Order: sequence, then structure tokens, then C-alpha cells
Amino acid sequence: MTTTDWPLWEVFVRSRRGLSHTHAGSLHAPDAELALRNARDLYTRRGEGVSIWVVPSSAITASSPDEKDPFFEPAADKPYRHPTFYEIPEGVKHL
Repeated sequence: MTTTDWPLWEVFVRSRRGLSHTHAGSLHAPDAELALRNARDLYTRRGEGVSIWVVPSSAITASSPDEKDPFFEPAADKPYRHPTFYEIPEGVKHL
């Protein structure tokens, strides 16, 4: 297997001050273990990361920006998802 045959991996890094992983970039590697090691060397050189995820690009499914209106439209008819739908009880001070 040559490097051009290696699958593409997406790298997500959680920083020391962050609570969530953010997309850091992509890299090619023959397997998950090497992808993780390469991601560590490439995206956390200054020790800023505390956790790394690597995901094969082929495993990611995304919605199309061209279809955003029909895709997200069903959420608009669910008012209970918005905080304005609920009444705050009188004894609640910090909500």
C-alpha cells in the first residue's frame, strides 16, 4: 500500500481550555492508530491538546447546504424546542 492509497482521516482536537473537540484538519494514514499518532504530532506540537479524535472521512455524512430549507424545516413547527414556549414558575430565581 502506498501513501496515495491511504484513507483520509478527519482530526478533531480538544484544547486544554475547551470543552468540546473542534475540527483541526485532515491527514492520510493506513490505520486509526497511526492516524492518531500522526494527528498528535501534527496538530498538538505545542502541547495544547488534551484529547484527539480521528475519524475516517468516508464515515462522515453531512447535509447539503443547498437543501438547508427543506432539511431544517421540520424543526420550525416544534415550538416546545424554544425557551419562549415554557412559562417560568414563580419560585425560580436563576434559570
